[in-house]
Amino acid sequence: MVTQVKVGDVVFGGPRLALIAGPCVIESRDSSLRHAEKLAEIARRAQVGLVFKSSFDKANRTSHEAFRGVGLEQGLEILAAVKSQIGLPVLTDVHEPAQVAPCAQVVDVLQIPALLSRQTDLVTAAARSGAAVNLKKGQFLAPGDMQPVVAKAESAGNRRLLVTERGFCFGYNNLVSDMRSLVVMRRFGYPVVFDATHSVQLPGAGGKHSLGQREFIAPLARAAAGAGIDALFVEVHEDPDRALSDGPNACPLDQLPTLLAELTKIHEVVRCA
Repeated sequence: MVTQVKVGDVVFGGPRLALIAGPCVIESRDSSLRHAEKLAEIARRAQVGLVFKSSFDKANRTSHEAFRGVGLEQGLEILAAVKSQIGLPVLTDVHEPAQVAPCAQVVDVLQIPALLSRQTDLVTAAARSGAAVNLKKGQFLAPGDMQPVVAKAESAGNRRLLVTERGFCFGYNNLVSDMRSLVVMRRFGYPVVFDATHSVQLPGAGGKHSLGQREFIAPLARAAAGAGIDALFVEVHEDPDRALSDGPNACPLDQLPTLLAELTKIHEVVRCA
């Protein structure tokens, strides 16, 4: 039995597939609102609940020269505008405990980045905030290794948890997705999410930046839906080749409707099986 997690009007672990989507990083106010408005319409047509995702800071960029984001203060102002003007719940990363309190005043879901998944102080601070928490599995962790991470969040009194698979290190500059991970982590009792875009990332493969294989987003997402996920995580961009972060592994926005149509059909079959 999976505990349902409600975020605004979006239900994770319910009968319908949920969606977490947005540009990797907040590029500007106009860009965020434009993407959020388009995503809201796509989700409405697909009849899936949507949480808008974008990061105010990407503290783990490969190079110090890479664009990191607009910063905490401006980023939260933009996410607040997405909530008030577009009407979507929002999610963003937190990288250190000091960021938790101001973020929790605005965002609906605090996300623990995969590379920080074992940072106890960060996980417990996010859990104590009262916001829902998305725990991303580290690229270096077996699926069972996430159970102690979940226990850390539970020890802080939070049961509004999501657990996300985003690929496992497979040699140098490569990741592999093991669909067994989704089944194992769902046994923890919380909704499980598949990050289809970071799973096709090639970390650091570009020297000063990561590369990606976005052509594999759809087949991996379909496989994950067949494995019984509760939600899809996908970073999107209207022009991935011009995105300021993670463009090579971003899903083109205009391809999302077709993907969601496929995934919702698979989800219905799996849930009825």
